[in-house]
Order: sequence, then C-alpha cells, then structure tokens
Amino acid sequence: MGAVTTLFFDLGGVCLSNGWDREQRRVITDNFGLNYDTFDRRHRQVVDTLERGQLTLHEYLQWTMFYEARPFTIDEVTSEMLELSTPFPDTLELITALRKTNNYLLATINNESRELNEYRIKKFELRSLFTAFFSSCYFGMLKPQPDHYRRALEITQRSVEECLYIDDRPMNVEVARILGMHAIQFIDAGQLETDLRAAGVQF
Repeated sequence: MGAVTTLFFDLGGVCLSNGWDREQRRVITDNFGLNYDTFDRRHRQVVDTLERGQLTLHEYLQWTMFYEARPFTIDEVTSEMLELSTPFPDTLELITALRKTNNYLLATINNESRELNEYRIKKFELRSLFTAFFSSCYFGMLKPQPDHYRRALEITQRSVEECLYIDDRPMNVEVARILGMHAIQFIDAGQLETDLRAAGVQF
C-alpha cells in the first residue's frame, strides 16, 4: 500500500467521549426520572433518521420523551445532553502534533446528529485540527455503509491506498480495510501513536 497522506478519525470514542450512546442516554433518563427501556424503544425507531440529519434534535426529543407532559423542558434536556461531551486530551494532543507537521490531510468520518456534531466541533475547537467533517448528518448515510467512506474519498480526491482510518468500533474499521484503506482500531492514544508510526505516519 502507498504512503499515507490522509487520516480520517472517528470522533466519539476516539477524539471525544461518545455523544449520544447508551451511557449518555442512561445518564439523561436517570437524571430526569424516565424509564430507560420505554425511552430506548422509541429512540431505536428514530435514531438513524436523527443521525442522517433528517430529524432535528428538538423533533427527536418530542418523539422520544415529550410525547406526554413532563415537569422539565426540551431545552433543559438538550443542555444536559451537550454537557455530557468530554474531550480525550491525549488523542487531541496527538492530532495537534500531526497538524503541526503540515504533512497530512486530517478529517473526520463519524455518525452524529447535526446539533450535537456542530456543538462538539465548536466546543472543542476541532476546526483548528480538522480540515473537513464527513458526518452522517451531512451525508444522509451512516457508517458502516461503504458509501459513507467512499463519499469522503471522492470529496477529498484521495485514493484508498493513501488513506488511514481510525475508529474504536471493529466493524467500522473492518469496512475501511475492506475498501482498501489502512485502518486502526483505537484503544488508547498510546496504542494509536504506536500503530500510526508502524504505518509510516511521521510526527
């Protein structure tokens, strides 16, 4: 395979905490005194639509929580949802070092709702690290659909041989590898740095 010129990162679970995974949903339902299983059944019916950008966060919460009167507001829930996001400093430090080399195109390929994605990009100043954000809410498709990756390759005009993809979820990594990209399953920043260097990435 060719030398790496482009690195695509997942966000949740690699650069930041997950945005709206089971752990975060459990915290919110507990905090607001909701039955998790009841919420989760409704969540599963619409989460793909939310992450494809075809449903706003407000509409999603109306469907999953506010289908009946509540003693709290959508804005209160939204605020707590956003505050659950935290950075992975060691990973972001690694990406900062890569950025400073000016040797690589750095971008993301991730599944996330529009409001959460844009909040996290701004909150953690990710525009200073990444050139582009190939998020599901903009593409209208979700990983591990191969076309999600292919679209990012088409827009950046990069060949699979020069691209490396990093994700914490095995299936997402496997699809990138099947398409011909270099691929690394993220465990922690130390392991990621070792695997990047093994792939010929220079800091």
